[in-house]
Amino acid sequence: QKKWENKKLNSKEIGFAGEEKAAEYLKANEYSIIERNWATKDGEIDIIAKTGEILVFVEVKTLPSGNAETLLKELDTRKQKRIIKTSKCFLTKYRQYSNNYIRYDVIVIDMPGYPEVYHIENAFSELL
Repeated sequence: QKKWENKKLNSKEIGFAGEEKAAEYLKANEYSIIERNWATKDGEIDIIAKTGEILVFVEVKTLPSGNAETLLKELDTRKQKRIIKTSKCFLTKYRQYSNNYIRYDVIVIDMPGYPEVYHIENAFSELL
């Protein structure tokens, strides 16, 4: 039973519920959560986590009425560049992570036709 099926939630509440579910999923899969909703003036990263020597910047998309096309629109090149730029600010501020491998993942929550938590590792990378 999904939390928001019984009541109308606004998109911010749906997004927060999705981020909670994504964080629980990551913890259950042996990721340690370093930051949530880490923001600069230019952007925000939903979850920053670590697994082994990999620092993972996670974008969470909660799409209870979405599809693959919706996901592509939500994660267009502009959004990817903003996440990458924000991740560089994080790495500049927290130098202790500078020797880690970096990965950009997307976790899709509650998209019809997909697992409840759909984790796309290496969803995108910095365009050279």
